[in-house]
Amino acid sequence: MKIWVDADACPSVIKEILFRAARRVQVQMTLVANQPLQVPASPYIDTVLVRSGFNRADGYIVEQVETGDLVVTADIPLAAEAIAQGAYALSPRGVFFDQGNIRERLSLRNFMDELRTGGVETGGPPVFSQRDREAFANQLDRFLAKH
Repeated sequence: MKIWVDADACPSVIKEILFRAARRVQVQMTLVANQPLQVPASPYIDTVLVRSGFNRADGYIVEQVETGDLVVTADIPLAAEAIAQGAYALSPRGVFFDQGNIRERLSLRNFMDELRTGGVETGGPPVFSQRDREAFANQLDRFLAKH
């Protein structure tokens, strides 16, 4: 099992939780981004720098992910692709995506995208909170305990 992180939009506090978890349970983790990242020195943590461009990091993760891996992303289409390949997906807000909820999440995401394209102001996501951080840490711990 390996952890893949869609790192461009991943909050720093979530990356810190992931760094600690990778070292604690000795699981390989790769952060994928289109800009250089600073990560702690560890045999369990590495980075991949992809060229700038729409969904390049997502594409790289989809090409590399294997059954049983965990993908950390807020990107619903990336989560759906990972799940279709037998991986798991967890958002930085602590939402665990699976076969049971990903279609609904993807439909809602597409609907909101259509509204925005049509000129409807839908607002952005809420501010990242302490509760989100705790939800992520708890979901990650539960996942790592099972796998």
